[in-house]
Amino acid sequence: MKKSQPDIFILDVDGVMTTGQFVYSDQGKLLKVFGAHDNDGIKMIQKHVAILFITADKRGFGITKKRIVEDMGQQLMLVKEYERMEFIEKTYGLANIAYMGDGYHDAQILKACFYGIAPGNARIEAIRSANFVTPSKSGEGAVLDACLHLIERFFYRAL
Repeated sequence: MKKSQPDIFILDVDGVMTTGQFVYSDQGKLLKVFGAHDNDGIKMIQKHVAILFITADKRGFGITKKRIVEDMGQQLMLVKEYERMEFIEKTYGLANIAYMGDGYHDAQILKACFYGIAPGNARIEAIRSANFVTPSKSGEGAVLDACLHLIERFFYRAL
């Protein structure tokens, strides 16, 4: 029997929760720009589905951890882009997840998972592979758009 809703929502961080830009100085990576509205969406949808954030940004992991784990109270894992498909498939099963990603390596997951979402400014490969493309850009409310869409489509169908 085909699933009617995802069990877990997995989100890439950079280029989804952030604008995808990294601010460097001569000391290295200093900043990432996170949007103000996306945590509202996560708070709404976590009542319905488990949430997991993944990042491949080892050098900026401290910045990401500060926002995702410490500020938002969410789970975060470090998973390389080219290892994500195998990691997700083995750990969660692709038929169980909604996935949000923006990059070239995310396109394969977006196409294979239960339901794929890309921000409006994602790579063309991700946009072509997604079931839904948000009207907002990454770091500017794309995650909120995705959460509202998932809630309406899978969790409040009677409305």
